[in-house]
Amino acid sequence: MTFRYAFLVLKEHPYGREMLSQLLAAGFEPAIVIEENSPVADEERQKFYNRIQGQPIPPTFTELLAGRSIRRVEAPHHNKTECEQLLKEAQPDLVVLGGTRIIRPNILAIPKDGTLNSHPGLLPEVRGSASVAWSIYYDIPIGCTCHLIDPNIDTGPIVLRRTIPVHRGDTYEKLVRETITLAGKLMTEALQMYAAGNLTATPQPKEGNTYKVMPPEMVAEVKAKLADGTYKHFVDNIDV
Repeated sequence: MTFRYAFLVLKEHPYGREMLSQLLAAGFEPAIVIEENSPVADEERQKFYNRIQGQPIPPTFTELLAGRSIRRVEAPHHNKTECEQLLKEAQPDLVVLGGTRIIRPNILAIPKDGTLNSHPGLLPEVRGSASVAWSIYYDIPIGCTCHLIDPNIDTGPIVLRRTIPVHRGDTYEKLVRETITLAGKLMTEALQMYAAGNLTATPQPKEGNTYKVMPPEMVAEVKAKLADGTYKHFVDNIDV
């Protein structure tokens, strides 16, 4: 079936740029792209640049949308009146999140069939921020989860979930970049399922932990844990 979706993203966020790149390649053009231009957007964008330092950077939205008749609009805040009005005018069947702040019920109520997010961590084990870092710190497998959004943080029903193999010699930056790539793949698969009329979602268990941004000194410990081979979820047992 054909459908309309709106793409919400913090301004030029690399996470959303990779996701939209994959969605466009699969033939899924959004009806509208709404970028939040705010201090929060600047801060979150820089965090991801730092986390993928030295890794390939996705194309910009300007590059991705060149030559396409896709409406691209900036808004000061995804939960405020401007964005709400834009979405009501666009009348999307779905909203797709490409890296945003926490989205509030006034926005979640607009799309007919809900809002999809692709979280760069396994749910319910690692909710919240800096999922790769916390996964390594607590010896949890690294992966991504595509899920429907509810009013809480990363607690909505799960559509798809997949792990990333971690090899000795992998760096923190490489693994974060791989979650960005996988998140886009899972969102693309979810839209393919939706277009085919067979998108299903499984409620999450209430158990799980929600994490905040990891302090720099702990990130250093995470990088050391990868370097010295003490992370418990390497797929190989021989140094490469």
